[in-house]
Amino acid sequence: MSRISYHFHCILQAKLNFFISTCILFFLISSCAKAQIAPSHYSREDILKGSITPEREWWDAIHYDLTIQVKPELKFITGVNVVSYKVLKPHQIIQIDLQEPMKLLAAVQDGKELSFRNEGAAYFIKLDKKQKKGKLNELVLKFEGSPVEGKRLPWDGGWTWQEDANGNTFAANANQGIGSSVWWPNKDIPYDEVDGLDFHITVPKGLVAVGNGRLVDSSSTEETSTYNWKVKNPINSYGISADIADYAHFSGSYTGEKGTLDLDFYVLKENLEKAKEQFKQVPQMLEAFEHWFGPYPFYEDGYKLVEVPYLGMEHQSNVTYGNGYSNGYLGRDLSGSGWGLKFDYIIIHESGHEWFANNITNKDVADMWVHESFTTYSENLFVDYYYGKEASSDYVIGMRGSIRNDRPIIGTYGVDQEGSGDMYFKGANILHTLRQLIEDDEKWREILRGLNTEFYHQTVTTSQIENFISEKSGINLSQFWEQYLRTTMIPKLEYAIDGSTLKFRYIDIVEDFDMPVQVNVNQTTDWIYPTADWKTQSFDTSISDFEVDRDFYIESEVIK
Repeated sequence: MSRISYHFHCILQAKLNFFISTCILFFLISSCAKAQIAPSHYSREDILKGSITPEREWWDAIHYDLTIQVKPELKFITGVNVVSYKVLKPHQIIQIDLQEPMKLLAAVQDGKELSFRNEGAAYFIKLDKKQKKGKLNELVLKFEGSPVEGKRLPWDGGWTWQEDANGNTFAANANQGIGSSVWWPNKDIPYDEVDGLDFHITVPKGLVAVGNGRLVDSSSTEETSTYNWKVKNPINSYGISADIADYAHFSGSYTGEKGTLDLDFYVLKENLEKAKEQFKQVPQMLEAFEHWFGPYPFYEDGYKLVEVPYLGMEHQSNVTYGNGYSNGYLGRDLSGSGWGLKFDYIIIHESGHEWFANNITNKDVADMWVHESFTTYSENLFVDYYYGKEASSDYVIGMRGSIRNDRPIIGTYGVDQEGSGDMYFKGANILHTLRQLIEDDEKWREILRGLNTEFYHQTVTTSQIENFISEKSGINLSQFWEQYLRTTMIPKLEYAIDGSTLKFRYIDIVEDFDMPVQVNVNQTTDWIYPTADWKTQSFDTSISDFEVDRDFYIESEVIK
């Protein structure tokens, strides 16, 4: 191709790429009317990371066979990922994600090396073999590099390379947010989970490498040790984790709703005795959460709690822990109620994610509230199970002081943008309020368990969760969800008292918001039914004492 024709081709291609990107962005925005639309322009990189591109939608990831060799002294990883996939419709370009400075060295299918190009973290591989609908194919991906080193895991994401008290390697990764492609090549978008995983980790001899699922076997040479792990259940890519240290191992079991669940614990040797004591909370957690949410979702893969050099993360069947073997959140009670010091925050919260994040996974990170709101609420339910309903109310209500209402809980779809951090504390209070509206704790428990049955091992959208709860509760919750998930407004009850008559209305609400609320009038509980219009309600005696039930997440103001 001549320079002139090549230059002309590049101009056309650039215009075409811009046109395609613009069309995709327009589609994403227009098709997600309920999403929060940020004023800034999203880049093509955002779209490639966060949307179901044409190079992603045509294939279904079925299985990963991931082999890595970790060289801690160099902070370097080399590996191969064999991707098994099903063709949903014919297409000859496949998108695989891998972030710099990691490099994709080769892509091979049926023994033939393929050509590829990349735009940032998105690699577009040209498949020579005809991709026929319904066929199962494999793609071999060879890679290496020094992955991004996280400075403050788990918030910024990447790998961390540290040492234990004896100078031995203590390394691990956490990549929620930044994406699993920060260290290995895969289909790095949450809507498509593989049905299983084989994970082979080679490390310097003397170290133990812990992965997801069950340890199948291990072997050693003079210089290295290899640990082979197997996951039999669907797994999200960000939940795949490798943890490396001179670990001590102990085990146990829990008799639960689906039989015997194997429990395994990997901790630094100097912390073995502390771990044996602190980790007694694991069976307590399982008992409470199986009561509220149903069976632990991964009996086939077991449950592991693994010490790491950062706070912790919900890696599936490989929950990581770094809370210092003390109750609370690094020794603090986030609720300020006192109840948060009755349990180890990381054990309870990160394990709660096994139900909400790993069993039920959001299709788009804009809906991450499904992970974090329900899991933060699970802390409240743990308190409820062991200390009672009033204690659980103290705990969840105590979190309200940390709610910022800076932006909506739901983010923008298709561009890898999550919503406000309020998805934690505000989300828990939304669900606590919903429990009051249902007025039947057994029914509420059936709904929570029903979610984990209806969406067992599935990826979901917000609308699926909303509709399920609305249907099972028998309450039209459309405006409830609109108010609390998609705006920053907190309903405010304005009221005035005239003798035995209460005058009231809502302000700061979406159109047609009409949530009933319990109030305490003269030390008697009653319901009122506010809307945007002023209403009156009369009581038998003059109103000398009035307050809104604290379990409802609304504000109130007397009008004089």
